[in-house]
Amino acid sequence: MTTVGDVLQLIESLAPRYMKMDWDNVGLLCGSSKQPVTKILVALDPFEHVCKEASDIGAQLIVTHHPLIFRPLHALTDDTATSRGILHLCSHGISAINAHTNLDCAPGGVNDVLACTLGLKNVQVIHPEGVDEAGRPWGLLRCGEVSQQSLEDFLSVVKENLHCEGLRYADGGVSVHKVAVGGGSCAGEMQDALDAGCDTFVTADIKYNQFWDAKEMGLNLIDAGHFPTENPVCAYLAEQLSSAFPEIAVEISKTHADCMKFF
Repeated sequence: MTTVGDVLQLIESLAPRYMKMDWDNVGLLCGSSKQPVTKILVALDPFEHVCKEASDIGAQLIVTHHPLIFRPLHALTDDTATSRGILHLCSHGISAINAHTNLDCAPGGVNDVLACTLGLKNVQVIHPEGVDEAGRPWGLLRCGEVSQQSLEDFLSVVKENLHCEGLRYADGGVSVHKVAVGGGSCAGEMQDALDAGCDTFVTADIKYNQFWDAKEMGLNLIDAGHFPTENPVCAYLAEQLSSAFPEIAVEISKTHADCMKFF
């Protein structure tokens, strides 16, 4: 019988713990490593409605990108959504595993999936932090190439391929050819993208002044949203889990979607 511990071992082989940022919280954050698993729910976030969906489908484990517990909890009551989700998991015997910044940095993880989703070729790691056991470089950002095109044409590709309702962007005054990507909040790394020779950077959660900085740098800066830039990794996780554990039913959350809307 496959256990939560077996799944954790796979997840940490895909995204080793040493690749996470120092401030991050990853791994098994709820439940028991000895618990048998026959069904897994995969989602980007372990929000309360995802926890309820897990019990509704009879899952014993949720595997997510974002952590169930990120900031210190001072109480575990039903007064907050985070606590209610944890209480729901505990009352239904459901465990929770996540891979966060380690999955951002890992080969094949969030940013490799994002690069692939946007059709980038000749993808490389920008400023590798090291190499993994297979000798593959790992690090936060990726860069790759697309055929020379206008910013407007590339914006259409980003919006369609990531299923965005809208994009925020700054026009750096250059066409698009070499593109950097950083799923989620990576705008602080745009100097690294520029230093790598990129003309365009796709990320999320960009601040007002960062758009101005990019425009002055001559860098096209595209905010495609936190959820759209990271959500494609859920299909990767589900595929890896199904391949490694064919005896386990693996489902991607049907209730989880981006809460940010455009009017």
